Amino acid sequence: MTSRNLTPLLPLADAATRDLERSISDTAHVLLFGAIGWPWLLRSLSGGSRAHKAALIERLGLAPDALPYLGSWKADTGLLTMLADHVETRRPDTVVEFGMGASSLVIGRALQRNGHGQLISFDQNQGFVAATAEWLAEQGIAADLRFAELGASPRGWPGAWYQAVDVPPQIDLLVVDGPSWSIHPYTRGAAEVLFDRIPVGGTVMLDDARRPGERVVAARWRARWPDFEFRIADGGTKGTLVGTRLR
Repeated sequence: MTSRNLTPLLPLADAATRDLERSISDTAHVLLFGAIGWPWLLRSLSGGSRAHKAALIERLGLAPDALPYLGSWKADTGLLTMLADHVETRRPDTVVEFGMGASSLVIGRALQRNGHGQLISFDQNQGFVAATAEWLAEQGIAADLRFAELGASPRGWPGAWYQAVDVPPQIDLLVVDGPSWSIHPYTRGAAEVLFDRIPVGGTVMLDDARRPGERVVAARWRARWPDFEFRIADGGTKGTLVGTRLR
């Protein structure tokens, strides 16, 4: 979830997140990983250099103010450039994203420039979905932006996951940038419920992969999904886990 506005260090709060029931174990994990993860949080304050942002904006033909603020819990220029590269070179037909914002803007414009492909993006904050839709519309970008409540996670993962409906049967690129670690450090691991929909040659990208919680998620995915090759891409300040389906 990446706002177009200047924001503080921590993610946007919303009623859906505040009202989630949390066990003592969930709360303990959040406190522990918050304590050990503060060096990463400080490093993530940078959204990338002005030069890198300007180059990305020019490359995609966006307005100069299309990406006003990046960094902190938002996407940085490293991740956004990686997404643009992937969409332009791999030319996916269907991109599904969890946690919308600047990444939606970049993916949508890259697909538009390809001349084909669709973006379906989910977020748990209804107001933010509407604001993001307006943001993309101002840039002439079309995308299918959907509200999805958070609820019980599948396959035994802690925290919460999106109760998304009508998810496409095939996903060429799956982008996981939510929910927030403040729900549970492992909460994004539940995205694996969609891995069976990724075809051979398809890709999953997990943002914030250098965080302690996401490192645990990555280890579990590697063990559970031998048909995928996983690597850490360090183009940005926070690291991205890239998984490609081999068979």
